[in-house]
Amino acid sequence: MTTLVKTNRLKPQGSRFNPLSWLVIALFLLIMVFPFLWILITSFKPGSEIYGRDTAFRILAINPTLSNYETVLQKGILSSVKNSMIVSSITTAYVVLVASMSAYILARFTFKGKRLLMGLILGISMFPQMIIVGPVFNLYYNLKALNSYWVTLAYSTITLPSAVWIMVAHFKRIPLSIEEAARIDGCNLWQMLWKVIFPIAAPGVFTTAIMTFIAAWNEYLLTLTLNSDKAYHTVPVAINALRTQFTILWGEITAATVIVIIPTLIIVLLFQKQIVSGITSGAVKE
Repeated sequence: MTTLVKTNRLKPQGSRFNPLSWLVIALFLLIMVFPFLWILITSFKPGSEIYGRDTAFRILAINPTLSNYETVLQKGILSSVKNSMIVSSITTAYVVLVASMSAYILARFTFKGKRLLMGLILGISMFPQMIIVGPVFNLYYNLKALNSYWVTLAYSTITLPSAVWIMVAHFKRIPLSIEEAARIDGCNLWQMLWKVIFPIAAPGVFTTAIMTFIAAWNEYLLTLTLNSDKAYHTVPVAINALRTQFTILWGEITAATVIVIIPTLIIVLLFQKQIVSGITSGAVKE
């Protein structure tokens, strides 16, 4: 006799509607989005409603106004956005280049002190910025590089270590057989790097570039210390300056925040698939 085995016993089940799960997700999204929503709402409120006892916590403004945006535009917030864009772009370009070369060596070559070097790179990323601000300022003062875009070189202290670690994880996932095949086909080291290795590691390179750009965009302390000239102020420093001796200008701060969030928000929305792909591709060890 032939025994018939039912194969439909392990059919995949479709996702079921779970109200509790959706409620938790909705609550989480509300908590995450609410600060940005409140900043947007406050940016359209006049000062009397922001500080008023009965109107401070109103969701919608009674008399919405664009005066906060007009004021921050007159104070040169767009110039600060331009400075942040220049500094962040330059930092991203050279950090990704240096991190890619360094990470490839750390991922492919074996040498004495490799583990110690990796630990040192990770340790440098944990240094408080206040420790290095003094020596960096003295160095820039002696080189006469204060109040300039050379501040991008100082940004490497906060962006390069993490960039190297991200790139090492991605280079380790590339099989050595691919490099051997490239050498057999006649590629030298540089051709192999630029035509074979880096294209394969593109998700990791792209993720490193985005994270470096955002870190440089949000940097505050180094720019405040090295660039005291208002003409070179970046976005965080410009927003911090929106205050008087006794008052914090919340209306102008929220309006400026909305303006400066737009560039990074557009970048993240346009390249979110590449960012997620880059993060997840380096998360699994094969």
